[in-house]
Amino acid sequence: MRLTETVVVEGRDDMSAVLAAVEANVIITHGYGITQQTLDTVRAAYERSGIVVFTDPDHAGRHIRERLAALFPDAKHAYLSERQARKNGDTGVENASPEDILKALLSAGCRASDGLSEACAEHGAENEEYREVTMDDLAALGLAGQTGSAEKRASAGEALGIGNANAGAFLKRLRRLGIGLSELEAACGNARQGSDE
Repeated sequence: MRLTETVVVEGRDDMSAVLAAVEANVIITHGYGITQQTLDTVRAAYERSGIVVFTDPDHAGRHIRERLAALFPDAKHAYLSERQARKNGDTGVENASPEDILKALLSAGCRASDGLSEACAEHGAENEEYREVTMDDLAALGLAGQTGSAEKRASAGEALGIGNANAGAFLKRLRRLGIGLSELEAACGNARQGSDE
């Protein structure tokens, strides 16, 4: 099942558990010390596709959820019970079964998507200039397969507010958020201008 919304989790293991249950764009907060860059990435997803906050059912997870809820009041929230999220004395999303994760996300009101969400469509998919980005496009823009590609992806991701990832994950993120080739090209141009100043 592919979700329309972006799922916001605390850590890499949580992301792996969510991706074992559903296909979705996932953003990691890296715990409570959320950086401004991560918040910008969450904001971009919030505005494009909507987000669902899916933190651990413990003290730290509740605080992260409260902080994100204050910043993103229309965010959806998925919950696990401590029983569902506990394994070997550890409590976290990463310990839950794929079935419990899927149930929590559906209970939060997440929607299955056969394509781009309405919010994504408003940002590009229905625009006549929209064209889905391919791996060849990433290579042509120097974002994949070349020396310095990682740095260029980081700059473009910052300009777009979607964060950084390896080329394959970056491409999936672009597609899930409805970012087309013209928007990516503009972001690459803006990133180059910023580095030249």
